[in-house]
Amino acid sequence: MLITLLLLLLSGLPGSAAPRVPAGPTLAGRLPAAALPDTLRRAGPDSLVQAQCPNYAQLRIGRVLFVGNRTTKEVVLRAELDFAEGDTLSAATLSRRLELNRRRLFNLQLFHQVLLKAVCREGELTVLYSFQERWYLFPIPIFSLADRNFQSWRDRPDRWKRVDYGLHLVQRNFRGRNEQLLANLQLGFNRKYELFYEAPGYGRRRRVGFGAGYSYYRARALDYATFNDRLRNLRQDNAFPIERQYATMGLRWRRTVQLLAALDASYHRERVSDSVLYYNPRYFLNGPRREYFEFNLTTTLNRRNTFAYPLSGQYAQLQVGYRSFLDSSTPGSLTVRGRYARYMALGGPFYYAVGATGQLRVARALAYPDSRALGYDLLVRGYDAYVIEGRQLALLQQGLSLRLLDLGRVRLNGVPSSRFNTIPLAFYLNIFADVGYVGQRTVLAVNQLPNRLLTSAGLGLHLVTYYDWVFTLEYARTREQQDGIFFRTQFPI
Repeated sequence: MLITLLLLLLSGLPGSAAPRVPAGPTLAGRLPAAALPDTLRRAGPDSLVQAQCPNYAQLRIGRVLFVGNRTTKEVVLRAELDFAEGDTLSAATLSRRLELNRRRLFNLQLFHQVLLKAVCREGELTVLYSFQERWYLFPIPIFSLADRNFQSWRDRPDRWKRVDYGLHLVQRNFRGRNEQLLANLQLGFNRKYELFYEAPGYGRRRRVGFGAGYSYYRARALDYATFNDRLRNLRQDNAFPIERQYATMGLRWRRTVQLLAALDASYHRERVSDSVLYYNPRYFLNGPRREYFEFNLTTTLNRRNTFAYPLSGQYAQLQVGYRSFLDSSTPGSLTVRGRYARYMALGGPFYYAVGATGQLRVARALAYPDSRALGYDLLVRGYDAYVIEGRQLALLQQGLSLRLLDLGRVRLNGVPSSRFNTIPLAFYLNIFADVGYVGQRTVLAVNQLPNRLLTSAGLGLHLVTYYDWVFTLEYARTREQQDGIFFRTQFPI
């Protein structure tokens, strides 16, 4: 009954598209930050600009200036704007036009904040965007125990051999061109060597980019089957049940940070031990090894006000992938996944979000690791302990949020760097309801969740803070009357 009431409540809420934006100066400082969300949809010409340039219905862009981008190249910033010097803008829509461009710059996720000012003289505008840059290099040590818990690890005589250690390195905004380098060097009980490079765009217009990477991974544990809707794990102390490596490269096309497309091709080689085939002879369908090429096309429309914790706007993504196996006995597979989400400011401190995802796989036969559906990157909240395999899936998630506390930017005294001495803090109370379904032709009798409607509802507390970090603490109760408290590190919808 609780689930039904929440679904009815959330689906029937009235909406408004009035967006909320981060606090900060607006056009010539005229509008206070608190007034901005309610005025953007109906924004007329800025009063100060109008006073400086009366009787001008059209205004010419004379200069566009950038301040504070010590690392970020100006060509990256100009590529996001939908206007340039010499263009003519309508005075009636000027305020909204400049603000939407400010959001595009902010959603590059390279800056703590982006501020905007404009000055007009004799019908000619000077537009100034100022930035506070983030820190872009993040070396993160890797140290983890390879056992279930500390006590189990401590009781083993070879415990110091059962440790994973290494370094995870992320270099954002590489060369000041919004490129990204990612490297993983993990040694010890499990091994991982990875290097990835991503460039969203080259040239003055930054339209065409490139991505490439290589990954080698082998581990002493592998989930080889699903029983009672839970993963069955094989662990080998003296061998590696799984070895996987792949190389990938692809092209990127971007209109702005809000409209992207990617075409990737990759080569994969995977091997499992004989012990895996003993427990699941059809793990790879045909033998302990497989090689295949994979081709993926992804298009993304992202018109959310902020990407980390959106409160208004919309998001749409379509992915099409095809796997072609090099052996003649394994059939190829086609996967199509689509997602759409809508975010609405309801007025005052209330916000509503709804997201829907659908997926379809087409193949004569699927190997076990290729049939994943819910419980991996997609989840009906509350079913965290379970996984469901299948060819088709549908997922609907809804949430109603109340902004409990927004402390803005808390300044840390004694920290000299502007990249670390201010911390944004905002808390939201959220009620949610999820519905999911996985379709599968043949299901083992021990698994009950495929071909069944999964529903849940719950209550959560969300914290939005530093460097786009989102932390959620949620209580969820499922249709099967199971409940629990779950911690997550991303926006749920």
